[in-house]
Order: sequence, then structure tokens, then C-alpha cells
Amino acid sequence: MPNFRLTLEYDGAGFSGWQVQAGAVRTLQGELEAAVLRITGVRARAHGAGRTDAGVHAEGQVANLKLETALTAPALQRALNAVLPRGIAVVTAEVVEDGFHARHHARAKLYRYRIWNGPRPSPLRAARAWWVKPALDVAAMASAGALLLGRHDFASFQDVGSDVESTIRTLTRCDVLGTPVSPGQAARGEIEIHVEGSGFLRHMVRILAGTLVQAGTRRREPGSLPAVLAARDRRAAGPTAPPHGLTLVRVSYASEARSEP
Repeated sequence: MPNFRLTLEYDGAGFSGWQVQAGAVRTLQGELEAAVLRITGVRARAHGAGRTDAGVHAEGQVANLKLETALTAPALQRALNAVLPRGIAVVTAEVVEDGFHARHHARAKLYRYRIWNGPRPSPLRAARAWWVKPALDVAAMASAGALLLGRHDFASFQDVGSDVESTIRTLTRCDVLGTPVSPGQAARGEIEIHVEGSGFLRHMVRILAGTLVQAGTRRREPGSLPAVLAARDRRAAGPTAPPHGLTLVRVSYASEARSEP
């Protein structure tokens, strides 16, 4: 039975996240599986690399599904794009080895969080960026983010009520990109936070973004991040940034060469 690997792009607005769940009217996993059923008449389970939350977007979500069909991968891609709802597209499709699993074999995930930092909102950016009105110090945010690199217990950056065996995770990248007005001054404009790691806790990237924004407004000292980690208490970190600023950019696997976004 062919094992199809799909790369998906989607606008998370209007969806209750990736995973099918009780009470969720529209999920990305559910819409993909419904499209497969419509095309082939076969019920197949789609396994996603990342369980993105409601309102979170993706440029490079990866999913795999085993499907008994005579369709080639390119034909399946075309058929899916013809019936999937607006807001979801299959970017690539290929047949991979039988044992490949999008989530279990993922080596790393790269997320991008976008911020619009200005004295007034930007309507054209409103669906993809969190508007933060106070001027942000990008250098302070970058300094704070660098202290989160490496293997740590990220319990303080996990949503309350989560149930996981371990809250230890490894971050290999935490970059804050923006253009200061001049050295040492605050930036005004678009700011991006790029976070990459082997795995993430529920709402971890959004809590991290909220905490770095506090460092950018000097509501907390950039050097306080090790103490936040040591607290292992959600109350020690900053607010959870809104979901619409977050995008899953890329999922990496051991057999693939890396390239910067």
C-alpha cells in the first residue's frame, strides 16, 4: 500500500487546529481526510508532523497517509487541490518508504512568529502578525532569546493543564530579526522570531514570543530568562502571544539537507 508524504500550506484562520478532536467543527486533518475519501472512496488516517493550534498557519506542514489507490503522487496532489477548501493546499506529494511517519521521524521543526511593531495597526498585516504598539528593543529580545538555546526544562513555557511525560526540550535556534532605528534604539516595523528545535510543548513558541516581547519593552530584564526556566512555573513566563502570528515554516528529517528559510 503506497505511503504518501504531503507538504501542506494552510491559513489556520477558521480551523480548530490540525488534529481531529471531539467538538471541533473544522480541523485541517479532518478536511484532508475528507478530501481523500471524496477522491478515492477510501478512509485513510493522515498523520501530521506538528499538531498546530487553532489559528496557527503553516508553510511546510508534513503529513503522511497510507492509501490504496492507483493514483500517482502528482495525480493525487492535483486531485486534492481541486477539492480541498480554500485555505489549504498540497505543495508537494511523493511516495515514500512504508515505515515513514511524519511526526515520529521528524528531526526538527522551525516556527516563525511575526510582530508588527508600530504606533498604529496595519490592516494588511493583521491576519499574520501580532500588533504590539510600544516600541520594542530588538537587541534586548535577541539577548533574552539566546539564553533559551540548548537543552532545558521548559515547564514555565507550557500551557497550564498540559499532560506530557517530560517538559525537557532542546532549542537550536532562537533568532529575533528586526531593524533598529540606530544602535541601542528601539525598532519600529516588522519583527520576526525564528525558533527551531526537536520538539515543542503546547503553546511553547507563543509563550516564548510573549516573554521576549516583555524583554523588548523592558517589562522584564533580558538576563532573567534563566530564572524563568528554573522556576518551572507557567506564572514566571510572559503572556501567550495570539495564534495568528505563528507559522510552522519547515519540518526537517534526518535524510534531508538543511537550508535557511
